[in-house]
Amino acid sequence: MASQSLLTKLESLPPALKEEAKNFIEFLVEKSKKTKPKSKVKKPSFGSLKGKIHLSEDFDAPLDEFKVYM
Repeated sequence: MASQSLLTKLESLPPALKEEAKNFIEFLVEKSKKTKPKSKVKKPSFGSLKGKIHLSEDFDAPLDEFKVYM
């Protein structure tokens, strides 16, 4: 939107709405200061944890606690 048309629309508002628009613009300025640029986080690639996770040999063996139910 062109600055001139925005200024024209702002000038046509009643004083109460001009104050509200001013407050909103100040809010947007503060909000833009608070937002930090996102740091580039490297996404993990498929297989990047290969060899780092180990399961015990009896991982899928039946548990003694459940023998009653089998």
